[in-house]
Amino acid sequence: MTQLIDTVAWILVREGRVLCARPRGKDVFYVPGGKREAGESDEQTLLREITEELTVALLPGSLRHVGTYEAVDGPVLVRMACYTAEYRGTITASAEIAELAWFRYADRPLVPPVDQLLFDDLAAEGGLR
Repeated sequence: MTQLIDTVAWILVREGRVLCARPRGKDVFYVPGGKREAGESDEQTLLREITEELTVALLPGSLRHVGTYEAVDGPVLVRMACYTAEYRGTITASAEIAELAWFRYADRPLVPPVDQLLFDDLAAEGGLR
């Protein structure tokens, strides 16, 4: 049986690029966000994870669901609910994040399969160059 990893991600696109983060100890970049804790809603997960990773506060009333993606990544099925949101503060990598980067569509191979599906949709909508 395939294990499910249920995640929530924040989509921030600027000038045709999407914000990605590489956690410490990992070689791969991800769209910022993370795994849901027991009993958490998408909103609760996203608010907690983005504060932990990027030291900014998402504005709860501004969250907008843009899509949910699923892809097999090795032995697991990853589900990623994606949201846009306005924020307060200055985006800064926290102690758990080694590096932040703004990715274009050409950087698609550097992210996991589920993130690649998001990249495809962002490119098709003209938001990612």
